[in-house]
Amino acid sequence: MQVTKKKILFASIVAMLLLPPLTSLLVDGANPELASSPKTSSHDWFLFRGNPRAQGVSQAPVTTPLKVDWKFSVKNGAFEATAAIVNNVVYIGDLDGKLFALELKTGKKRWEYVTDSGFIASPAVRDGKIYLGDIDGRFYCVDAMSGKQLWVFETEAEIDSSANFYKDRVLVGSQDATLYCLNGKTGELVWKHAIEDQIRCTPTVVEDRAFVAGCDGKLHIIDLTKGKLLNQVELDGPTGVTPAVLGDHVYFGTEGGVFFAIDWKQAKVSWTYQDRERGQPFRSSAAVTPEYIVVGSRNKRVQALHPKTGKQIWQFVTRARIDSSPVIVGKEAFVGGSDGRIYGLNLKTGKEIWKYETGDGFSGSPAVAAGRLVIASDEGTVYCFKSPDPK
Repeated sequence: MQVTKKKILFASIVAMLLLPPLTSLLVDGANPELASSPKTSSHDWFLFRGNPRAQGVSQAPVTTPLKVDWKFSVKNGAFEATAAIVNNVVYIGDLDGKLFALELKTGKKRWEYVTDSGFIASPAVRDGKIYLGDIDGRFYCVDAMSGKQLWVFETEAEIDSSANFYKDRVLVGSQDATLYCLNGKTGELVWKHAIEDQIRCTPTVVEDRAFVAGCDGKLHIIDLTKGKLLNQVELDGPTGVTPAVLGDHVYFGTEGGVFFAIDWKQAKVSWTYQDRERGQPFRSSAAVTPEYIVVGSRNKRVQALHPKTGKQIWQFVTRARIDSSPVIVGKEAFVGGSDGRIYGLNLKTGKEIWKYETGDGFSGSPAVAAGRLVIASDEGTVYCFKSPDPK
């Protein structure tokens, strides 16, 4: 039985209401991914936020004004997920339980894998395998070339976001409040670590640590070799967004409308930011460079903050909430809005330099690879943009 768009959206709304009410890859170090990095091209977008540290930065340049290269539409469909782009193939799952493989250059469908559930989570791709969880808590490994299922691991509740990788293992969080570490080849459980409430974020990986921002109102720092808690930091309340790591700091916002910078080595808060006049929850994960943090909010704004101080550098006002997570590409930032628009903003000033209006809404985020930007809408259309042809 297919899961309908209305059913999924209702389930998502109910789940959020269960939360407690609350008022150039510019990275540190020469090799930011260290030993945990899977073997992928720097021009691939192989998991939700582009790299294991969830920085939301693409090395693959695109130049505005972007133009539509192709569209792929699913009748009566809907997408909340962010695409993965690996070896010139786009992988994305929809709310009716179909995982698609599309040619990046043409939008032509290579194959589809069909389940009886639905996908909110974003695919993660490594070594020719796609890893993806569904709303019934099943975590799939699918062959990237054929779309054939290789194995399935059962969790006890909905899986919302992307997996991540550590050595030959794959990590995934579930709303059953557990972070699972699995053998990437077989799907066998290596270890699991439980927290006090749901996990909705992608686990962020740095060296032998994972960072999980939980609905229990804590940032958890977990030892990936043993699956044991190393430290935790109290927040102002729950969050489902994916932490971005730059240097010694972790950056993310909460349902309470507070954005945190946490020194993960000392396990303490360095600074917080809150829009006290128009405070709304953060359901957008931040993109980070040494100069800028760019994040959207349900206050209809995209904001840039200084990574060291938390001081607001600029804000850009849209017509509706921003749940989509921005991506930084060179001197520009791109993000989708619930107002049906995709925006390109000047990274230094926040001024609009490009936009494309679809009439759809966007909860999913851009993926940028091989000179193209891909984003999917809640009305069932995957859009692919590319730079204008040289004159």
